[in-house]
Amino acid sequence: MASLPSVEDLQLVLAISAAGSVGTAARELRIAQPSASQRLARLERACGTRLFDRDTRGARPTAAGIELARQAAQILGRLDSVYDATRAAAADPRLVVGTFASLGAVLFPILDEELAPLTVEQRVDHGQQLVEFVAEGTMQAAFIAIADQLTLPRTVRAQPVGHEELMTFLPAGVEPPRGRKEPLKGLDVPFSTYDRGVDEIRARLIALGANARRGVTLATTVAMARRRAQPAVVPRSALAGQLQPGERLVTAPFRYRLTLSLVTPSTPDPRILRVLPTLRRELGLRRP
Repeated sequence: MASLPSVEDLQLVLAISAAGSVGTAARELRIAQPSASQRLARLERACGTRLFDRDTRGARPTAAGIELARQAAQILGRLDSVYDATRAAAADPRLVVGTFASLGAVLFPILDEELAPLTVEQRVDHGQQLVEFVAEGTMQAAFIAIADQLTLPRTVRAQPVGHEELMTFLPAGVEPPRGRKEPLKGLDVPFSTYDRGVDEIRARLIALGANARRGVTLATTVAMARRRAQPAVVPRSALAGQLQPGERLVTAPFRYRLTLSLVTPSTPDPRILRVLPTLRRELGLRRP
C-alpha cells in the first residue's frame, strides 16, 4: 500500500507547479535542490506515475501533476484553517443536535439546561435525514425513534436511550375509558407516535371502538385533546413535565413500546453521553 503524502510533499508539488522549476521551488521552500528532486522522485514512485515533465527549460506538470496540485491546494487550505477553527470552537463551544419535530419541544429545553454554557444548535428533521447529517459530519448527535428500522452508514453508531409505552392522556375533567371489549366505543381519540407505527396504532384504536384521529405532532395531538376534552393516546414523553392541573396519564388500553435512540459518529462526543441519564429521567424512559 502506498504511503500517504506528507505536508512537505504537497507543499513541494504546489511550489513546483507555481514556479515551473524544481530549483526555484527548492529555494522558496529553503531546502537543497537534490533533496527536492529526491522527494519528488519518491512521490512519483508512490503515485505510480510521472507528475512533472522536466528538462533544461524547467518542470511542467503532467495531467497527474495538475490533479495532485489541485488536491494539495485543497488539503493545505483546510490545514491552514485548523488552528483558527479550533480556537473558534474554544471561544464559542457549539454542539449540533437534531431530533424529529414531535420531540423537539421536550428534548431541547433539557439539553439547553444540562449542557450550558455549551451552545446547542438545534435542528429538526426526519430520522433518515438526521442520520445522514451525522454521517457527513455536520451534526454531532441525533435523537430518533426509527434507528432499528434503518440501515445505518458504517461511520455512525446508534444506541438506545430508553424505552417507553404509549399512554392515555386525560385532560382535566375527562374520565378514563370504561369497558372491556370496546372501551373507546363512540369516542373521538386523537393519537400520535414518533416511530413508524401509525397504521398499527390506528387499527388497534379502531378495534377498540374509537374514531382514531392522528395528530401531525405530539404537541398537536395533546392540544386537540385539551380543546375538545377527549382522551388521547401518546407516548409518555409527550407530556414530560407539561401536565396541567387536573390532567392525568393512565395506562393505554393496549401495549405498545417505543424506543428512543441516540445516533452519533463512531466516536460520540462525551458531553452528549453524560446527559443521557438525566434525559431518561426527565422523559420518563426506562433503561434499555
